Amino acid sequence: MADLAVTAGGLPLKNPILVASGTGGYGAELMPFLDLEAVGGVVTKTIFRDPRPGNPPPRIAETPSGMLNSIGLEGPGIEGFLAEKLPRLDGIATRVIVSIGATSPEDFAALAARLDHAERVDALEVNISCPNVKAGGLDMSTHPELARDVIRAVRGATGKPVWAKLTPNVTTISEVGRACLEAGADALSAVNTLVGMTVDVDRRRAVLARGTGGLSGPAIRPVALAKCYELVRDLGCDVIGIGGIDGTRSGLEFLIVGCRAVQIGTAVFADPALPGRIAGELNAYLDARGIASLEAILGTVEIGARPSGSAGDEETATP
Repeated sequence: MADLAVTAGGLPLKNPILVASGTGGYGAELMPFLDLEAVGGVVTKTIFRDPRPGNPPPRIAETPSGMLNSIGLEGPGIEGFLAEKLPRLDGIATRVIVSIGATSPEDFAALAARLDHAERVDALEVNISCPNVKAGGLDMSTHPELARDVIRAVRGATGKPVWAKLTPNVTTISEVGRACLEAGADALSAVNTLVGMTVDVDRRRAVLARGTGGLSGPAIRPVALAKCYELVRDLGCDVIGIGGIDGTRSGLEFLIVGCRAVQIGTAVFADPALPGRIAGELNAYLDARGIASLEAILGTVEIGARPSGSAGDEETATP
Protein backbone atom coordinates (compact mmCIF):
# COMPACT_ATOMS: atom_id res chain seq x y z
CA MET A 1 0.00 0.00 0.00
CA ALA A 2 1.35 3.42 -0.96
CA ASP A 3 2.54 5.88 1.68
CA LEU A 4 0.14 8.84 1.78
CA ALA A 5 1.91 10.74 4.57
CA VAL A 6 2.83 14.36 3.87
CA THR A 7 3.89 17.42 5.80
CA ALA A 8 1.88 20.52 4.92
CA GLY A 9 2.67 23.91 6.37
CA GLY A 10 4.73 22.46 9.20
CA LEU A 11 2.05 19.91 10.11
CA PRO A 12 2.62 16.16 9.54
CA LEU A 13 -0.51 14.49 8.12
CA LYS A 14 -1.29 10.78 7.72
CA ASN A 15 -2.79 11.63 4.32
CA PRO A 16 -3.47 14.86 2.42
CA ILE A 17 -7.28 14.84 2.70
CA LEU A 18 -8.82 17.49 4.95
CA VAL A 19 -12.41 18.61 5.54
CA ALA A 20 -12.74 22.30 4.66
CA SER A 21 -13.85 24.99 7.08
CA GLY A 22 -17.56 25.68 7.18
CA THR A 23 -18.61 22.36 5.65
CA GLY A 24 -18.22 19.92 8.54
CA GLY A 25 -19.20 22.02 11.52
CA TYR A 26 -16.49 21.72 14.14
CA GLY A 27 -15.58 18.18 13.13
CA ALA A 28 -17.57 16.03 15.52
CA GLU A 29 -20.81 16.72 13.63
CA LEU A 30 -19.51 14.49 10.84
CA MET A 31 -18.82 11.49 13.08
CA PRO A 32 -22.13 9.67 12.31
CA PHE A 33 -21.16 9.68 8.61
CA LEU A 34 -17.38 9.90 8.38
CA ASP A 35 -14.58 8.11 10.19
CA LEU A 36 -12.50 11.15 11.09
CA GLU A 37 -9.47 8.92 11.62
CA ALA A 38 -9.57 8.03 7.91
CA VAL A 39 -8.68 11.58 6.88
CA GLY A 40 -5.67 13.76 7.52
CA GLY A 41 -7.62 16.31 9.50
CA VAL A 42 -10.56 18.66 9.83
CA VAL A 43 -10.65 22.44 9.59
CA THR A 44 -13.25 23.88 11.93
CA LYS A 45 -15.78 26.56 11.18
CA THR A 46 -14.25 30.00 11.62
CA ILE A 47 -14.11 31.09 15.25
CA PHE A 48 -14.39 34.73 16.32
CA ARG A 49 -13.77 36.16 19.78
CA ASP A 50 -17.48 36.69 20.51
CA PRO A 51 -20.56 34.66 19.51
CA ARG A 52 -22.00 35.63 16.13
CA PRO A 53 -25.59 35.16 14.88
CA GLY A 54 -24.60 35.18 11.21
CA ASN A 55 -26.52 36.77 8.36
CA PRO A 56 -30.32 36.78 7.96
CA PRO A 57 -31.89 34.15 5.70
CA PRO A 58 -32.10 33.21 2.94
CA ARG A 59 -28.36 32.59 3.02
CA ILE A 60 -27.82 29.51 0.83
CA ALA A 61 -28.70 29.06 -2.83
CA GLU A 62 -27.95 26.33 -5.36
CA THR A 63 -26.23 27.36 -8.59
CA PRO A 64 -25.10 25.46 -11.71
CA SER A 65 -22.30 23.13 -10.55
CA GLY A 66 -22.09 24.84 -7.17
CA MET A 67 -23.71 26.82 -4.42
CA LEU A 68 -23.78 30.30 -2.97
CA ASN A 69 -23.58 30.85 0.76
CA SER A 70 -23.88 33.94 2.90
CA ILE A 71 -23.83 32.34 6.34
CA GLY A 72 -21.86 35.23 7.83
CA LEU A 73 -19.52 33.14 10.00
CA GLU A 74 -22.11 32.23 12.61
CA GLY A 75 -20.53 30.68 15.69
CA PRO A 76 -20.31 30.32 19.47
CA GLY A 77 -17.22 32.50 20.04
CA ILE A 78 -13.86 31.34 21.32
CA GLU A 79 -14.96 30.44 24.85
CA GLY A 80 -17.97 28.47 23.62
CA PHE A 81 -15.76 26.66 21.12
CA LEU A 82 -13.19 25.68 23.73
CA ALA A 83 -15.81 24.59 26.25
CA GLU A 84 -18.35 22.85 24.00
CA LYS A 85 -16.95 22.03 20.56
CA LEU A 86 -13.25 21.18 20.82
CA PRO A 87 -13.57 18.57 23.63
CA ARG A 88 -15.75 16.41 21.35
CA LEU A 89 -12.63 15.66 19.28
CA ASP A 90 -10.60 14.36 22.22
CA GLY A 91 -9.11 10.95 21.55
CA ILE A 92 -9.72 11.03 17.79
CA ALA A 93 -6.52 10.40 15.83
CA THR A 94 -6.82 13.15 13.25
CA ARG A 95 -5.43 16.65 12.98
CA VAL A 96 -7.51 19.63 14.10
CA ILE A 97 -6.91 22.90 12.31
CA VAL A 98 -8.88 25.81 13.78
CA SER A 99 -10.02 28.57 11.45
CA ILE A 100 -9.95 32.00 13.11
CA GLY A 101 -11.56 35.27 12.06
CA ALA A 102 -11.46 38.86 13.29
CA THR A 103 -11.63 42.43 12.04
CA SER A 104 -8.22 43.64 13.22
CA PRO A 105 -4.70 42.24 13.58
CA GLU A 106 -4.94 42.68 17.34
CA ASP A 107 -8.09 40.54 17.58
CA PHE A 108 -6.56 37.87 15.35
CA ALA A 109 -3.52 37.80 17.63
CA ALA A 110 -5.68 37.52 20.75
CA LEU A 111 -7.45 34.47 19.30
CA ALA A 112 -4.14 32.89 18.30
CA ALA A 113 -2.76 33.42 21.79
CA ARG A 114 -5.84 31.89 23.37
CA LEU A 115 -5.63 28.80 21.13
CA ASP A 116 -1.88 28.47 21.56
CA HIS A 117 -2.52 26.83 24.94
CA ALA A 118 -5.04 24.31 23.56
CA GLU A 119 -3.19 21.02 23.09
CA ARG A 120 -5.92 19.59 20.85
CA VAL A 121 -5.36 22.36 18.30
CA ASP A 122 -2.67 21.37 15.80
CA ALA A 123 -2.61 24.43 13.54
CA LEU A 124 -4.41 27.69 12.80
CA GLU A 125 -5.97 28.68 9.49
CA VAL A 126 -6.25 32.47 9.38
CA ASN A 127 -9.42 33.40 7.51
CA ILE A 128 -8.62 36.75 5.94
CA SER A 129 -10.74 36.06 2.88
CA CYS A 130 -14.42 35.51 3.69
CA PRO A 131 -16.69 37.56 1.40
CA ASN A 132 -19.75 37.23 3.65
CA VAL A 133 -19.03 39.73 6.43
CA LYS A 134 -19.40 43.50 6.51
CA ALA A 135 -16.14 44.33 8.30
CA GLY A 136 -12.67 42.96 7.66
CA GLY A 137 -12.91 39.64 5.83
CA LEU A 138 -12.27 39.96 2.14
CA ASP A 139 -10.41 43.30 2.32
CA MET A 140 -7.61 41.73 4.32
CA SER A 141 -6.61 39.33 1.56
CA THR A 142 -7.00 41.72 -1.35
CA HIS A 143 -4.32 44.06 -0.01
CA PRO A 144 -0.85 42.59 0.65
CA GLU A 145 -0.06 45.01 3.48
CA LEU A 146 -3.27 44.25 5.37
CA ALA A 147 -2.63 40.54 4.98
CA ARG A 148 0.96 40.99 6.14
CA ASP A 149 -0.16 42.85 9.26
CA VAL A 150 -2.61 40.12 10.25
CA ILE A 151 -0.22 37.22 9.71
CA ARG A 152 2.62 39.02 11.48
CA ALA A 153 0.35 39.55 14.51
CA VAL A 154 -0.78 35.92 14.55
CA ARG A 155 2.77 34.63 14.09
CA GLY A 156 3.89 36.62 17.11
CA ALA A 157 1.12 35.14 19.25
CA THR A 158 1.50 31.40 18.59
CA GLY A 159 4.06 28.69 18.04
CA LYS A 160 1.57 26.52 16.13
CA PRO A 161 1.67 26.24 12.33
CA VAL A 162 -0.08 29.19 10.67
CA TRP A 163 -1.92 28.84 7.36
CA ALA A 164 -3.20 31.98 5.62
CA LYS A 165 -6.45 31.44 3.71
CA LEU A 166 -6.51 33.52 0.54
CA THR A 167 -9.24 34.86 -1.72
CA PRO A 168 -9.33 34.19 -5.47
CA ASN A 169 -10.91 37.62 -5.99
CA VAL A 170 -7.60 39.25 -6.92
CA THR A 171 -5.60 39.66 -10.11
CA THR A 172 -2.31 38.27 -8.78
CA ILE A 173 -2.77 35.99 -5.79
CA SER A 174 0.98 35.48 -5.38
CA GLU A 175 1.43 39.11 -4.30
CA VAL A 176 -0.78 38.54 -1.27
CA GLY A 177 0.70 35.10 -0.72
CA ARG A 178 4.24 36.49 -0.68
CA ALA A 179 3.25 39.07 1.92
CA CYS A 180 1.80 36.33 4.14
CA LEU A 181 4.91 34.18 3.83
CA GLU A 182 7.19 37.11 4.62
CA ALA A 183 5.10 37.73 7.75
CA GLY A 184 5.60 34.16 8.95
CA ALA A 185 2.86 31.97 7.42
CA ASP A 186 3.83 28.31 7.11
CA ALA A 187 1.38 27.61 4.28
CA LEU A 188 -1.22 29.24 2.07
CA SER A 189 -4.74 27.79 1.88
CA ALA A 190 -6.19 28.56 -1.53
CA VAL A 191 -8.83 29.40 -2.36
CA ASN A 192 -11.80 30.73 -0.45
CA THR A 193 -15.06 31.32 -2.33
CA LEU A 194 -15.55 33.64 -5.27
CA VAL A 195 -18.03 36.48 -4.98
CA GLY A 196 -21.25 35.47 -6.72
CA MET A 197 -24.92 36.32 -7.05
CA THR A 198 -28.17 34.80 -8.28
CA VAL A 199 -31.52 36.47 -8.96
CA ASP A 200 -35.12 35.21 -8.84
CA VAL A 201 -36.39 36.60 -12.15
CA ASP A 202 -40.05 36.08 -11.28
CA ARG A 203 -39.81 38.25 -8.17
CA ARG A 204 -36.91 40.33 -9.53
CA ARG A 205 -35.14 39.93 -6.22
CA ALA A 206 -31.73 38.68 -5.22
CA VAL A 207 -32.09 35.17 -3.81
CA LEU A 208 -29.66 35.80 -0.93
CA ALA A 209 -30.71 38.34 1.69
CA ARG A 210 -27.37 40.16 1.37
CA GLY A 211 -27.46 40.05 -2.41
CA THR A 212 -24.08 38.45 -2.97
CA GLY A 213 -22.41 35.48 -1.35
CA GLY A 214 -19.54 33.05 -1.70
CA LEU A 215 -19.59 30.76 -4.73
CA SER A 216 -18.16 27.28 -4.17
CA GLY A 217 -18.32 23.84 -5.75
CA PRO A 218 -17.06 22.37 -9.05
CA ALA A 219 -17.90 25.61 -10.88
CA ILE A 220 -14.88 27.30 -9.31
CA ARG A 221 -12.40 24.42 -9.60
CA PRO A 222 -10.52 25.64 -12.73
CA VAL A 223 -10.05 29.05 -11.11
CA ALA A 224 -8.90 27.53 -7.83
CA LEU A 225 -6.50 25.19 -9.59
CA ALA A 226 -4.93 28.05 -11.56
CA LYS A 227 -4.48 30.12 -8.39
CA CYS A 228 -2.83 27.20 -6.57
CA TYR A 229 -0.53 26.57 -9.52
CA GLU A 230 0.44 30.26 -9.52
CA LEU A 231 1.33 30.15 -5.82
CA VAL A 232 3.42 26.99 -6.15
CA ARG A 233 5.14 28.22 -9.31
CA ASP A 234 5.89 31.76 -8.15
CA LEU A 235 6.53 31.24 -4.44
CA GLY A 236 7.63 27.61 -4.08
CA CYS A 237 5.70 27.38 -0.82
CA ASP A 238 3.38 24.86 0.81
CA VAL A 239 -0.13 25.29 -0.59
CA ILE A 240 -3.33 23.67 0.67
CA GLY A 241 -5.66 23.33 -2.33
CA ILE A 242 -9.35 24.15 -1.97
CA GLY A 243 -12.10 24.69 -4.50
CA GLY A 244 -14.63 22.37 -6.08
CA ILE A 245 -12.98 19.04 -5.28
CA ASP A 246 -15.69 16.42 -5.61
CA GLY A 247 -13.76 13.18 -6.02
CA THR A 248 -10.37 11.51 -6.20
CA ARG A 249 -9.46 12.69 -9.67
CA SER A 250 -10.26 16.32 -8.99
CA GLY A 251 -8.28 16.13 -5.75
CA LEU A 252 -5.36 14.68 -7.67
CA GLU A 253 -5.37 17.69 -9.98
CA PHE A 254 -4.41 19.92 -7.06
CA LEU A 255 -1.78 17.50 -5.78
CA ILE A 256 -0.20 17.13 -9.21
CA VAL A 257 0.14 20.91 -9.61
CA GLY A 258 2.02 20.95 -6.31
CA CYS A 259 -0.41 21.34 -3.42
CA ARG A 260 0.72 19.54 -0.27
CA ALA A 261 -2.83 18.74 0.85
CA VAL A 262 -6.40 19.40 -0.25
CA GLN A 263 -9.62 20.34 1.49
CA ILE A 264 -12.99 18.86 0.55
CA GLY A 265 -15.75 21.41 1.03
CA THR A 266 -19.08 21.80 -0.74
CA ALA A 267 -19.20 18.12 -1.79
CA VAL A 268 -19.36 17.17 1.91
CA PHE A 269 -22.88 18.60 2.15
CA ALA A 270 -24.14 16.04 -0.36
CA ASP A 271 -21.87 13.17 0.71
CA PRO A 272 -20.32 13.51 4.19
CA ALA A 273 -18.41 10.22 3.78
CA LEU A 274 -16.63 11.42 0.64
CA PRO A 275 -13.34 12.59 2.23
CA GLY A 276 -12.71 9.15 3.68
CA ARG A 277 -13.37 7.45 0.36
CA ILE A 278 -11.02 9.80 -1.45
CA ALA A 279 -8.24 8.92 1.00
CA GLY A 280 -8.76 5.24 0.24
CA GLU A 281 -8.96 5.78 -3.51
CA LEU A 282 -5.67 7.68 -3.49
CA ASN A 283 -4.03 4.46 -2.40
CA ALA A 284 -5.69 2.61 -5.26
CA TYR A 285 -4.53 5.22 -7.77
CA LEU A 286 -0.91 5.01 -6.64
CA ASP A 287 -0.87 1.22 -6.27
CA ALA A 288 -2.28 0.75 -9.79
CA ARG A 289 0.63 2.74 -11.16
CA GLY A 290 3.32 1.16 -8.99
CA ILE A 291 4.00 4.44 -7.18
CA ALA A 292 5.26 3.89 -3.64
CA SER A 293 4.44 7.27 -2.08
CA LEU A 294 2.25 10.30 -2.63
CA GLU A 295 5.34 12.52 -2.52
CA ALA A 296 6.39 11.06 -5.88
CA ILE A 297 3.54 12.78 -7.74
CA LEU A 298 3.35 16.12 -5.94
CA GLY A 299 4.18 18.97 -8.27
CA THR A 300 4.77 16.75 -11.30
CA VAL A 301 2.42 18.56 -13.68
CA GLU A 302 3.69 19.06 -17.22
CA ILE A 303 2.91 22.30 -19.05
CA GLY A 304 3.01 22.58 -22.82
CA ALA A 305 1.89 20.55 -25.82
CA ARG A 306 2.66 16.84 -25.70
CA PRO A 307 4.29 15.46 -28.87
CA SER A 308 1.89 13.35 -30.90
CA GLY A 309 2.08 9.66 -30.06
CA SER A 310 4.09 10.16 -26.86
CA ALA A 311 3.60 8.02 -23.77
CA GLY A 312 0.59 9.07 -21.74
CA ASP A 313 -1.75 9.82 -24.69
CA GLU A 314 -3.67 6.64 -24.04
CA GLU A 315 -6.60 6.42 -21.68
CA THR A 316 -5.71 5.79 -18.06
CA ALA A 317 -7.59 3.72 -15.53
CA THR A 318 -9.70 5.22 -12.80
CA PRO A 319 -9.77 6.44 -10.15
